Amino acid sequence: MSYPLPDFTDKVCAPEALAERLAALPRPLVFTNGCFDILHRGHVTYLAQARALGASLVVGLNTDASVKRQGKGDDRPINNEQNRAAVLAALDSVSLVTWFDSDTPAALIELVQPDVLVKGGDWSVANIVGSAETLARGGEVHSIPFLFDTSTTATIKKIRTAEGE
Repeated sequence: MSYPLPDFTDKVCAPEALAERLAALPRPLVFTNGCFDILHRGHVTYLAQARALGASLVVGLNTDASVKRQGKGDDRPINNEQNRAAVLAALDSVSLVTWFDSDTPAALIELVQPDVLVKGGDWSVANIVGSAETLARGGEVHSIPFLFDTSTTATIKKIRTAEGE
């Protein structure tokens, strides 16, 4: 017996095909970005809150190389970009997942032209990449406070500590 691929795989989109896919999404369009390495409660809550700010949510995912350059550790990301994209795409709150290989999502944000730009509470609005451009276009920029004290780095540390016991 064969089993069909879940529909969410259609929500992963290469940057080259993004313009056409964006045109089909309802507005207002919300954009956020990140590594989303080991997805946890904080991530899914944040993404649901971001989606609630508009009709569609596009997530820009750091490629593996981009994550490595962030200095999170030599073994990061734990999950490769294809797996991270698939997990994000499976979330109801996420409309589309794409990726970027640069150190910042500035070029991707300019391509997406979001109506609403969002980052987590550890970013002030003034420091969010693309905030000035989004505001200049008449868009909104939000820094969503964390509701749960969760972190991928802390989870990895906890696992490694348990392994050493």
